[in-house]
Amino acid sequence: MDFGTLLKPEAVKVVTSASSKKRLLHEIGDLVQAAYDMHAGLVVESLLAREALGPTGVGHGVALPHARIDGISNVIGAFVLLDKPIDFNSVDRQPVDIAFALFAPEEAGVEHLKALALVSRTLRDQGVCTKLRANPDASTLFAILNEAQQAQAA
Repeated sequence: MDFGTLLKPEAVKVVTSASSKKRLLHEIGDLVQAAYDMHAGLVVESLLAREALGPTGVGHGVALPHARIDGISNVIGAFVLLDKPIDFNSVDRQPVDIAFALFAPEEAGVEHLKALALVSRTLRDQGVCTKLRANPDASTLFAILNEAQQAQAA
């Protein structure tokens, strides 16, 4: 599992208009629809259902919203950098400005867990997060994520 197979460059975005958790999830839905041709409403509904089970804000300004969606064939991701942090009910009560959303097929088992582990491990690295926060350009963000994963593998 690597970012090259998990994330398309078109699924990386800097968001300037999200003022709430729900608005961010809608931005992610629109991004996933544009990048992967999935229905934005289904994406948002799936994310909201997962959030109802417990917040996916993992701390240090990072959220990992995720959901299983029927009809997709492999695990996919979307990355969002927010220009202004928002409340996400994170475990450390800190606002979120980095969100990496993951979507897995309903029957995905270990692949979904591998993807979550990859993203979590990468975004736990404060150096990586500092670089991401300092580069509000989608193509640069995509490159940083790929470089970070390659550095971890070395």
